[in-house]
Amino acid sequence: MSSSTSPFPARIELAGEGLVLRDWTEGDIAAMPGLFDHPDIAYWTPIVSPFDEEAARTRLAKDRQLRAEGTAILLAITLDGGAPLGEVMLRRAPEGTEIGYAVGPAHRGQGLAVRAVRVMAAYAFEQLGSERVILELEAENDASVAVATKAGFRLLDVPLITGEEKGRPFALQTWGLDRQSFADGGPGSRRG
Repeated sequence: MSSSTSPFPARIELAGEGLVLRDWTEGDIAAMPGLFDHPDIAYWTPIVSPFDEEAARTRLAKDRQLRAEGTAILLAITLDGGAPLGEVMLRRAPEGTEIGYAVGPAHRGQGLAVRAVRVMAAYAFEQLGSERVILELEAENDASVAVATKAGFRLLDVPLITGEEKGRPFALQTWGLDRQSFADGGPGSRRG
C-alpha cells in the first residue's frame, strides 16, 4: 500500500472489458493535453482548462497525493496498457464510492467510458467492499446519461447536488449501481 491509511496499492492495473486501466506515468504527460484540452471536458468536468503540459504535471502530482491519502485514484484508460485514451477516477467519500471519467475526443464512440466504468465498479465492489458506486452528472449531458444507462446505473431518488464551478452553475443527478445488482447479472453486471 502507498501509505498505512490508503486502501489503494502503490501500483494498480485493472484489466477487463477489452481494456487495461493503468497508472498515469511521466511518459503520459505529453499525451494528456490532447485528451483533456477540449471544450466538452472543460464544460462538463472539473478538469482545468486550458489543459497544457504544466496542467498534466500538476494532475499527475495530485493523483499521487490523492492515492497516498486514500481519497481517490486516477487511471489511464488504454486498450492494452499502452497509449492513454482517457481517464477513469474512483473517489471514496462519506457519501459513497464515486466514479468519474473523461475520454479524449479522438477516442469517443468506442464504448470506452462504459467499459472503464464497469471495470472500476468491479474493482470497487470486489477489492474495496463498496456496496454502491455512484456517478454524479448533469441531466443535460446526454453522453454521460447514456454511459450511466449502458453501464447499468439507475437514477437515484436523492436531492440534486448544486453548486458553481468555472463560473457556471451546475446541478448534478446521482446515478447508482449496487453490488447485488452487479453480482446478480443485472444490467451493467459482469454477466449481464
